[in-house]
Amino acid sequence: MTVLVTGGSGFLGSHVVAGLLAAGQRVVVGDVREPHHPVPAAHFERLDVTQPAGLAAMLRRHDVRTVVHLASIVNPGATMTEQQEFSVDVEGTRAVVEACLEAGVRRVVVSSSGAAYGYHADNPVPLVETDALRGNDEFSYARHKRLVEEYLATVRVTHPELEQVVLRIGTILGPTVRNQITALWDGPVVLRIAGSESPFVFVWVDDVASAMVRAATDGPAGVFNLAGEGSVPVREIAAMLGKRTLTVPAWMLALGLTIARALRLTPHGPERVGFLRHRPVLDATALREKFGYTPELSSQEVFERYLATR
Repeated sequence: MTVLVTGGSGFLGSHVVAGLLAAGQRVVVGDVREPHHPVPAAHFERLDVTQPAGLAAMLRRHDVRTVVHLASIVNPGATMTEQQEFSVDVEGTRAVVEACLEAGVRRVVVSSSGAAYGYHADNPVPLVETDALRGNDEFSYARHKRLVEEYLATVRVTHPELEQVVLRIGTILGPTVRNQITALWDGPVVLRIAGSESPFVFVWVDDVASAMVRAATDGPAGVFNLAGEGSVPVREIAAMLGKRTLTVPAWMLALGLTIARALRLTPHGPERVGFLRHRPVLDATALREKFGYTPELSSQEVFERYLATR
């Protein structure tokens, strides 16, 4: 079977490509740039999901039966606009799914996020797959994940012939990962919001790749949370880092971010307070019992391995 991996040159994509090849699949890597370390066994196709003309033809040419769609904006640069993020995350997903339908692709695997549930004080703890997807209107990443999932839910009704596996993933860590989450731990102190434990759910990149391989091959269709067991409060994260916490009231942090963004000192604004304060805690019981995959590492073990590989 031939599998197309969109965003296959990226951090997660490269691990998924390697896993699919190890599982004996033919792989097409679709990305705007070639892999940093090209894999001779995989075929590369230059693909921009915001300009998908010819994508369906390419799927037919390679006889692609499954698409693993990873192309999204996780860490937007300071100059990237919200419309540019939307064009990749939301419109890009629509373009990929429409090309799959046109080309007769059997299955699409989509990397979603716990962010689709949103960062809300009244979120159930833990969250299960049937809980409401609310995103956050003020936080583009969470809003886009919700919009993507709403679109996919519609397609499941109108086009049941296209099987879907949607994985709502926790915070991915790995040996080389650098993102807006890991940046929180780089300073001399770890920020903590007064009155909040800010629990993080982690999953090791190899566990994500293995789950993606199962989703692309012999796993069942459906929507599944993907995270290591348990969660790690920010105070425990600080202790494992050997750093102290700096506790600030939510209103003070929101004011500081508002001023800092106005002065162009940071692209982040007060909408990030909820992102830090109300972390979605994911229940992965369905992943284990229905999907048939159990992550090797718990959330705490993921963070310990992250520290050991730094």
